[in-house]
Amino acid sequence: MIRQPIICVMGHVDSGKTSLLDAIRSSAIAAREAGGITQHIGASEVPLDVIEQICGPVLRETKSKLVIPGLLFIDTPGHEAFTNLRKIGGSAADMAIIVADVSKGFEPQTIEAVNILKGYKTPFIVAANKVDALTGWHDTKSRSVHAALGQQGEHVLRALEDYIYGLIGNMSELGFTSERYDRVKDFQKEVAIVPVSARTGEGLAELLMLVSGLSQKFLELRLSIEVKGPGRGSILEKKEVKGLGTTIDIILYEGSLHVNDTVAFAVPGGVAAVKIKALLKPKPLHEIRESSSKFFSIDSVNAAAGVKISGNGLEEALPGSPLIQTTDKDYMGKINSELGSIFSSDRTGIILKADSIGSIEALSMLLSSQGVRVSRKGLGNVTKRDVLDAFAMSALDPKGAMIVSFNVQTEKDAFETAGASGVTIIEGNIIYKLLDDYNELAAQIDKRCKEELERELVFPGEIEVLPNSCFRVSHPAIFGVTVARGRIKPGYTLMGGDGAVIGKIKGMQNDKAAVEAAGKGESVAISMEGVTFGRQVRERQRLFTRVRDGDERQLAKSSLLSDEERALLAEIIGLKRLSKEQE
Repeated sequence: MIRQPIICVMGHVDSGKTSLLDAIRSSAIAAREAGGITQHIGASEVPLDVIEQICGPVLRETKSKLVIPGLLFIDTPGHEAFTNLRKIGGSAADMAIIVADVSKGFEPQTIEAVNILKGYKTPFIVAANKVDALTGWHDTKSRSVHAALGQQGEHVLRALEDYIYGLIGNMSELGFTSERYDRVKDFQKEVAIVPVSARTGEGLAELLMLVSGLSQKFLELRLSIEVKGPGRGSILEKKEVKGLGTTIDIILYEGSLHVNDTVAFAVPGGVAAVKIKALLKPKPLHEIRESSSKFFSIDSVNAAAGVKISGNGLEEALPGSPLIQTTDKDYMGKINSELGSIFSSDRTGIILKADSIGSIEALSMLLSSQGVRVSRKGLGNVTKRDVLDAFAMSALDPKGAMIVSFNVQTEKDAFETAGASGVTIIEGNIIYKLLDDYNELAAQIDKRCKEELERELVFPGEIEVLPNSCFRVSHPAIFGVTVARGRIKPGYTLMGGDGAVIGKIKGMQNDKAAVEAAGKGESVAISMEGVTFGRQVRERQRLFTRVRDGDERQLAKSSLLSDEERALLAEIIGLKRLSKEQE
């Protein structure tokens, strides 16, 4: 059998991915998402007769014949963390559509999506969306962009041409040769760029024709399935449905499933197995997440498909978990192996809570890419235990007193405990906003920690005693200096070029005003007790701050020093060592 290809729709936030699918299935999924951004992977099945209806004139013109049963579209959120539907051993997508705003070109998540597809060797085409926003664009009411271009003004065509060449340049930078779809000579060597408008529908005919045609031409072996093989899929969401109880929505990407088959999946603390009581399939052109009235019962389902499963014991199923039929002998090992990598954590760091395995994995990847450590990961609401763990972590890591929670609630006693203990809970249901909030708070904590360290630590400094600048010889000695390297502050102990201690800076002034600190190039007057000018201190003498042993270690591993200050610190350590050897 030839299964329908799984087509992953990917791209930057607000590039029009969901709107493009809406134009195909005439629904409005995007309007119901938090912030207008898709936060969970969804699936829509477009049958062959609908594809042929949309592509009719173009198919007849090119004399193409489609043999695939349809297309299964996977709509992924625009953030880079969600650009791949999970599958044991690789990507579940057979092909992808990269959606880019034609006038903006490739944005950060567009680039990340292309790189992930490149890593998985997944073929793709580029949908240059929002051509209708070009100044002077005329809506032709056609599904064909070829027909639409024939009715546009010369200035519109020139503008589109410039933008297409911009996209070709973007692709070249990422290592791909590309061209506008009607100029491609070899689809195996060049990536096709299709101008489209999700708002007007222009370009949908060419887009669907290319996806369908290329899928069946180049993926024939991959699309051939053994319907008797064990079913494998991914759990998208878990829902309560009236009359059915707890159900799970899955993407079946391999094999087949039947009523009364037993399937295994992850639950908190392990793996559970449940017998399938009912299989419910969404009606064509309806999104799998929509109401139960848009589903109908089936006895079996073959890959690739989006399907709802009903059964006793699904209450603890974890969204994002792999789902494997138990006739696969190593089903438990495969599930545990995949989950182990997702929930791995660091010795120190923040606590991460989310609504699904996919969200945990996405946020973990994003935080890790920014160098953020996560000490514990969990699913479900933020609890009092989470807050206490974060408070305990703050002793090891100042930023550890933080909980990042995605799409879950904070329990009342957890909220009260957080307020009393100083633990910060960052909540949100839009990924990029959640990370922005975290970065802002982390920057504030870093700044506060840096200021505290700068107050407590003795920094490396080198000063030169200025000539003709002795204002008092002793009790205390007051004389002028200039900072050659590093910095000095009142309270710092100074030593000579042999490492011997001279004395401690009592105070600092400039134009009779007290000075709290002085850096490279600044001149100030300093006062020192127990020092006689002309004996321990002389004109043009070089003096160094004596950095404490513990401060040496902290400064060496911090980012508080410039390269010059690091070199000075190494000199000071050498002088201290020389002084000890002479003793």
